Amino acid sequence: MKALVYTSERNLDFIDYNDPIQKEGEELIKIHSVGICGSDMHAFLGHDERRPSPLILGHEPSGTIVGGTNDGKKVTINPLVTCGNCKFCKIGKDNICVTRQIISMPPREGAFAEYLSIPKQNLVYLPNNVSLDKACLAEPLACGWHSVRIAKETIKSEIQNLKCLVIGGGAIGIGSALALKAHEVNDIYLAETNIIRHKLINQSCKMEVFNPNQNIPLKEGSADLVIDGVGIRSSREMASKFVSPGGLIMHIGLGEAKEGLDIRRMTLQEISFIGTYTYTAQDFKDTAKAIFEGRLGPLNWTDIRPLKEGQSCFDEILNGKSSSPKIILQP
Repeated sequence: MKALVYTSERNLDFIDYNDPIQKEGEELIKIHSVGICGSDMHAFLGHDERRPSPLILGHEPSGTIVGGTNDGKKVTINPLVTCGNCKFCKIGKDNICVTRQIISMPPREGAFAEYLSIPKQNLVYLPNNVSLDKACLAEPLACGWHSVRIAKETIKSEIQNLKCLVIGGGAIGIGSALALKAHEVNDIYLAETNIIRHKLINQSCKMEVFNPNQNIPLKEGSADLVIDGVGIRSSREMASKFVSPGGLIMHIGLGEAKEGLDIRRMTLQEISFIGTYTYTAQDFKDTAKAIFEGRLGPLNWTDIRPLKEGQSCFDEILNGKSSSPKIILQP
């Protein structure tokens, strides 16, 4: 099969690669669409020791089952493979399974390829009216859905009455904001430094977008809920500054590991901080259902490119020249 392979720092090669080995209990999927994630970019830059080269990246796929009784059925794919037996899996927190695997991280190759083998329980079947291009957004959108669900369970007041700040205008941030809207929250502010994305986000998602390096339409300490979809020092500094006393910071982004939080202010103002990783299997299914029902908007803020152009797409994202919050590659 053809695959886009991470071969060295800042280098991706579109080459012939070994076909996936279909294990017992797995389906073979012909990949139709797969999104580029920020974690793919971290690996591309050589910043993720968990993803050594050579490796097929990509963990936001959708496609069609090949062979067997479900041949031809369209699916979106939960890339987290879990054991189902550990204490976390048994209480519905399978996203922190002690033996979890994720495609695009050894021992599992990713989805920047023509084919992928994945356990049957990781598949969500698509209705006929839902495109595979939109279906591959289930993975990034599920991260925001998971974060909003946990925030809703944590905050004592009604979530729809909160003032919310989302940091980051990539798919994680947009997904978080759309999940808030799906939970009937209206007072949402989205911070995005890449101004060439603002028009598309405004038109597609109908929410207030601002550049935090210029004018900020919020007072310090006024946001009841802050969702950090970036996870770098400056975004954590912003979260610490704008969260309200007694407020909540939900941290999704994995940009940098250290610094940024104002621990003194968080302590004096009893501000809560919760880190969230991906989503549970149920969150993924709920997100897919919300997509199928149109509750997350038209999802028309993507840019679709051929997989063979992956190197140029990564370079474009790295240089801040992509106006789209999400580039989707097609083999």
